[in-house]
Amino acid sequence: MRGPSLAQTLLQTVDSLRQLGRRALLALLGIMVGSTAIIALLNIGHSAAEQVMRLFKDMGTDVLVVTFPLTGARPRALPRMLDAGALKRAVPGIRHAAPLSVYNVPLRFAGRTTALRIVGTTPDLADAMNLRMAHGRFLSLFDRDATFAVVGAEAALALGSPAHPLVPGDSLQIGGYLYQVIGITDGMTGNPLIPVDADRSVIVPIEGLHRLFPRLELGAILAKAKPLADLPETASALREYVRTQVRGREVQVDIPQQLIDGLKRQSRTFSYMLAGLGAISLLVGGVGVMNVMLMSVFERRREIGVRLALGATRRDIRWLFLAEAGLLALAGAALGAVFGVGAAYAFARFSDWQFVLAPASLPLGMGTSLLTGLFFGWYPAIAAARLEPVQALRDA
Repeated sequence: MRGPSLAQTLLQTVDSLRQLGRRALLALLGIMVGSTAIIALLNIGHSAAEQVMRLFKDMGTDVLVVTFPLTGARPRALPRMLDAGALKRAVPGIRHAAPLSVYNVPLRFAGRTTALRIVGTTPDLADAMNLRMAHGRFLSLFDRDATFAVVGAEAALALGSPAHPLVPGDSLQIGGYLYQVIGITDGMTGNPLIPVDADRSVIVPIEGLHRLFPRLELGAILAKAKPLADLPETASALREYVRTQVRGREVQVDIPQQLIDGLKRQSRTFSYMLAGLGAISLLVGGVGVMNVMLMSVFERRREIGVRLALGATRRDIRWLFLAEAGLLALAGAALGAVFGVGAAYAFARFSDWQFVLAPASLPLGMGTSLLTGLFFGWYPAIAAARLEPVQALRDA
């Protein structure tokens, strides 16, 4: 004897849930809230991680930063600068290399004094940091001994005023020297790994910086690897070469790509932790499904007894109630997906992030919700299937 078809089972399931009324809606609401929490938290965590990654990637993931941590009571002095050309020849994986010396110094312009950072470097800094010019030009190889300066976008605003904005051709007084402004950079996102904030700095040739600071020392080196270079191998070669040039000092090479990879792993772990918190509310919804289904089994004992007396198998009864639990969970999961993605999108827009849909959020959120509904609906379905027809009709 054949059991009911899939279409018949679905129609009976919908009719049974409709008769449950508010109780079915409350159970559905519990599943929906849990599904919404999981999907929203996964997408918020993913969008936040992508936002952080974007900040670093805008600066380039092929950048290497060489610094000289202080070790020992009396560390040896650093040289004034380092020959970038010799460095690129010694380390084939390096495409651009710019030595850096950074100092805080007061600058005078238009009768006002402003404290800013002055950065001594070489023309390679523009390529190493992907600097773009808003006005004028950057330093060139012919400017080594010139008193020329390139001003960052925010530094130009700080130095100038509405009445007298800073433009190329103006002169800045730095110490006892007048530096001619030859360019103003375009605004860019800062990178916390790079020891230079170009937007808030005044950039001058490092060769002539000893005029202002007689005890000039190299502060860092910013290098950019070639497109196909192996970053860890290039970083190791760069560290060994610089050590030969600054003997007696510790040399540290940081790779932003390694930090990005670490951030990805941390963000993935954090997202799953958030999803775990959302799963707690999903468990509460699952308990609600079980409660509703058990009440349904109790109230429908006569119907179960009649079905069994007319030839329905225990398997048919089990699948009927399991289908009701599954349909509740599926509807809650679908609504949770809509509200979860909507909540994550609204949060991203409010935080001024770019919303990025987490690929695993919908399968994980909806799949977990469906499995939870089926898991908590299994026991009521088994209880219904184990009822004896005579006892069910007598107790009803």
